[in-house]
Amino acid sequence: MQIGNHILKNNLVVAPMAGVTDRPFRQLCKKLGAGLAVSEMVTSNSLLYGSEKTLRRANHAGEVDPISVQIAGADPKMMAEAAKHNVDNGAQIIDINMGCPAKKICNVMAGSALLKDEPLVAQILKAVVGAVNVPVTLKIRTGWDKNNRNAIEIAKMAQDIGVQALAMHGRTRACLYMGDAEYDTIAAVKQAIHIPLIANGDITTPEKAKYVLDYTGADAVMVGRAAQGRPWIFREIEYFLKTGEYMLPPTVEEIHTVMLEHLHDLYSFYGDLAGMRVARKHISWYTKGLAGSASFRHNMNTLQTIDLQLGAINDFFAELKSKHERLVYTDSFETEELAA
Repeated sequence: MQIGNHILKNNLVVAPMAGVTDRPFRQLCKKLGAGLAVSEMVTSNSLLYGSEKTLRRANHAGEVDPISVQIAGADPKMMAEAAKHNVDNGAQIIDINMGCPAKKICNVMAGSALLKDEPLVAQILKAVVGAVNVPVTLKIRTGWDKNNRNAIEIAKMAQDIGVQALAMHGRTRACLYMGDAEYDTIAAVKQAIHIPLIANGDITTPEKAKYVLDYTGADAVMVGRAAQGRPWIFREIEYFLKTGEYMLPPTVEEIHTVMLEHLHDLYSFYGDLAGMRVARKHISWYTKGLAGSASFRHNMNTLQTIDLQLGAINDFFAELKSKHERLVYTDSFETEELAA
């Protein structure tokens, strides 16, 4: 898979997720098999460039190339300036967000709200593509709602303007994350363009990744929520695509090690207190569905120091290792997943 002058090691991409795809998570996913990881959404408002949150989201120190930064906004000039600013600070690919369905984004006519205004979409794309000398990519949905699907029109427009790859979540803005992803629409868009198309939505297993690639003809798949607490899904998908066989589940020892390395990276990246708090959601995702994890996760949220957090994790995994060599999920995991 190639985006501009960047040749990716495979066709597996980590979806940009606010509050999740920070530098530690992106690095971990790349280490465990992802060919590309897109940053959390960065504002195009120059007044916020110096804010702690924006500076942290734009921190790519030590990250494996290529570095893809997603920008969001509704003003063409501000988006162009944001693109230049991020390229000056290390971005090698600029990704434009026209897919986020969140109210706070759509209420300012950014994210997927832009799909309602095709002339404005064109202005933003032209401004950003013309402002930087790195590849520009675009993330969209299938349309605003089920009566207003305009993904094909947007995709053709993007291609004509010079966008070099398109990522597409197979739902409308109105669908949020409910219902099934529309792979038919993704397939139709693939037929209409020749730039690389990255399919996104409900890709939770290796066989689902293969199905989506085969059904849509997409060049790559983008994995989001399924990578939370399971960043090794990328190597599992890659192995399945190459061999048609499943990898053995990771050992408890390996996941204990992966998790501890991730948490120490979070503590270093955010500072002890904030890092400990950010770590809680990752700990919950890593352990969800493992035997005895419900009470462990509940207790984890009451611990107020890094030492207590790490001690509880070590005790939990020591208990797991005494029973199983490899990860084994309980039936309650299926129940929790269906209820989520």
